[in-house]
Amino acid sequence: MMTQQPFLSIVVPCYNEEAVMSELYRRLSAACEPFADAGYEIIFVNDGSVDSTWLQIRAMGLKDSHVRGVCLSRNFGHSMAVTAGLDASKGERVMIIDADLQDPPELLPEMMRLMDEGADVVYGKRLSREAESAFKRISAAVFYRLLTKVSEFPIPQDTGDFRLMKRRVVEEICAMPEYARYIRGMVAWVGFTQVPLPYERKPRYAGNPHYTLHKMLNLALDAFTGFSVHPVRLAFYFGLLMLCGSFGLLLYIGISYAEDNTVRGWASLAFIIVISQAFQWMLLGLIGEYVGRIYQESKRRPHYIVKDTVGGL
Repeated sequence: MMTQQPFLSIVVPCYNEEAVMSELYRRLSAACEPFADAGYEIIFVNDGSVDSTWLQIRAMGLKDSHVRGVCLSRNFGHSMAVTAGLDASKGERVMIIDADLQDPPELLPEMMRLMDEGADVVYGKRLSREAESAFKRISAAVFYRLLTKVSEFPIPQDTGDFRLMKRRVVEEICAMPEYARYIRGMVAWVGFTQVPLPYERKPRYAGNPHYTLHKMLNLALDAFTGFSVHPVRLAFYFGLLMLCGSFGLLLYIGISYAEDNTVRGWASLAFIIVISQAFQWMLLGLIGEYVGRIYQESKRRPHYIVKDTVGGL
């Protein structure tokens, strides 16, 4: 029987996962069984699914006292669904795991062991990415390494949101007010003792992947703009470079004019104008991205809206 204050909370964001819910529930329950005496809760967060995901969560919550369900009023996105689950969690230790079963719940005992040895955060470090396209593997590798270069603090490479955290860490994450939430970066930012757990990432158990190219680009923007000002500094460096180039070009024009050796033509001039304008628009867009995020933060809207709950939340 679950105690009033559970020892372990499992947070699972779900979006159109009807094909995997029963197997997910079975494997999570089996992984949590050794901690039944201490108490555990499994919090499924329905992120605006349009299939039977929420109906299945409700049925599980009514049948099993360990299951909690949070239904958001619409699709707020993966990070907001995770945030909703963290806010609802009560356990002294909290695990985040995706619903697709690419990250095996059976690693929970090993994560617990590492935490018993002193870790405040145990995060899964992917050794392989089975069944993912070459484009996704390459783009992910480039993204993580670029982020490591520009970030003002170390963010572990080749990781997702799959991790186990102590209550103190969860409270610090929940206290962060920002709207653009890159969870794995936020966890790295708070510090404490963080230990990796290498593992082989499996293919999705069932259903189709929900992380489109558009969503991955948005995630990359959240990561770069949320944890580094280096992209904006690039605008200054580029402007300085262009200024030096302009003085050099002005000197060349002056010498050519003095020697009556001016080049008559428009191709080179047009090329310079087009390239410089392209860079200017790109950098203006980058600066605009930061300004847009300031605008989003200034509205102070809630991270998510809960439509319904099940299981005593």
